[in-house]
Amino acid sequence: MDSSLCGLSYPDAAYQRAAIERLLHAHPFLLSRTLGRSLCGRPVTLLKIGRDADERGGVLFAGAFHGIEWLTGMVLLRFVDRLCRAISENQTLAGIHAGRALEGRSLSVVPFVNPDGVEIALHGAEAGFAFRDLILRACDRDPRLWKANARGVDINHNFDAGWQQLREMEKKQGIDGPAPTQYGGSAPESEPETRLLTALCRQEDFRHVLAYHSQGEEIYWHYGENNPPNALLMGRILAVASGYTLSMPSGLASHGGFKDWFIAEFHRPGFTIEIGKGENPLPLSDFDRVYKKLEEMMMLATIM
Repeated sequence: MDSSLCGLSYPDAAYQRAAIERLLHAHPFLLSRTLGRSLCGRPVTLLKIGRDADERGGVLFAGAFHGIEWLTGMVLLRFVDRLCRAISENQTLAGIHAGRALEGRSLSVVPFVNPDGVEIALHGAEAGFAFRDLILRACDRDPRLWKANARGVDINHNFDAGWQQLREMEKKQGIDGPAPTQYGGSAPESEPETRLLTALCRQEDFRHVLAYHSQGEEIYWHYGENNPPNALLMGRILAVASGYTLSMPSGLASHGGFKDWFIAEFHRPGFTIEIGKGENPLPLSDFDRVYKKLEEMMMLATIM
């Protein structure tokens, strides 16, 4: 977020709570609600800007599916702040007049889909409460690279899109139970964090969604046989705006993800945005550079 609202620090539960409270205080037209709770009882919060005035529906941005990818949640919070500021001050953002662009449109943002995973990655197994011992066993007592939720389920392997095929692939890789990453769970949508997101999509009728991950500076746009005809063009626009590469995932990244499920379920565009380059977790020092490359793309994704 901008330093006027919240200084850069690791986005644990206390940071998230303070940052969202400051956003709501600074921007009274910004809407917020708790979608539900994680396994450990932490809130999964939705922020919403604008109102839909046509039949196309709004747009959804979601981040921090993986614990160590907490920088994605910070990127989303900064974009919400800057977009709200541009609207309230009658200014442009990325060269686009924000207020006029959002007329009849809405943007919903879930900055931290997996708050337990973020807390575990930042503060260790104790942050998993009742799941502490499971976490320590699954990660060989080193949770610094933890991606999963508190039960050791990778949220982005838990969506009902080729889930059974993905489980077979996981087993061949020796992943057959709770793990720091890439375990898809006992069944699709077995995890509360997954169910909160699918319920939101069924309720809100989004016209497209963007799932933010790290790292690689890539954009994934394709899944299965139900790709909408405009998805490739949209992906190319997002790629040009960000300087990222338009790609197609492979291996264990080819099924079970949120954008995979959204495309298969609704036959509408879904994109995975792999922010930044380096090794996860990307350092806080990368934040400004990463965000600057994404702002134009995020603005275009909001209004397309």
